[in-house]
Amino acid sequence: MNKEDILAKAQNENKGRDYADIEAQKSGTRAAYFVAVLLVIIVDLVNGFVLGNVNRGMDFVLFTMAFVAFLTKYLKLRKRHELFVAIMWGLLALMMLVLWILQLCGVMA
Repeated sequence: MNKEDILAKAQNENKGRDYADIEAQKSGTRAAYFVAVLLVIIVDLVNGFVLGNVNRGMDFVLFTMAFVAFLTKYLKLRKRHELFVAIMWGLLALMMLVLWILQLCGVMA
C-alpha cells in the first residue's frame, strides 16, 4: 500500500471530519462525563444529609454510563481489559438497579 492509498483510506474512514473536530468532541464528552459524575456525587451527598437516604436511581444511571462507555471501547478495540472493566461496571449498574427498585417498593430506605 502506497502513501496515497493510506491517505485516501484515512480520509474515507473519517468521512470528511477534521481531526481537531474529533478531538474537540472527545474532550467535550470527557468533560460532560466528569460533570455528570460530580453532580451525582453532590446530589447523593445532599440527599444523604438532608433526607437520610440516597436515591440509587441516580447511581444506576451513572454506573450504566460507565458500563456503556467501556463496552463501546471494548467493541472497538477488542481488549480483554476493557471487557473486564465493562462487566464490573455492568454488575454495579445491575446492583444499583435492584437497590433502586427495592427503594421504590419501600422495601429499603
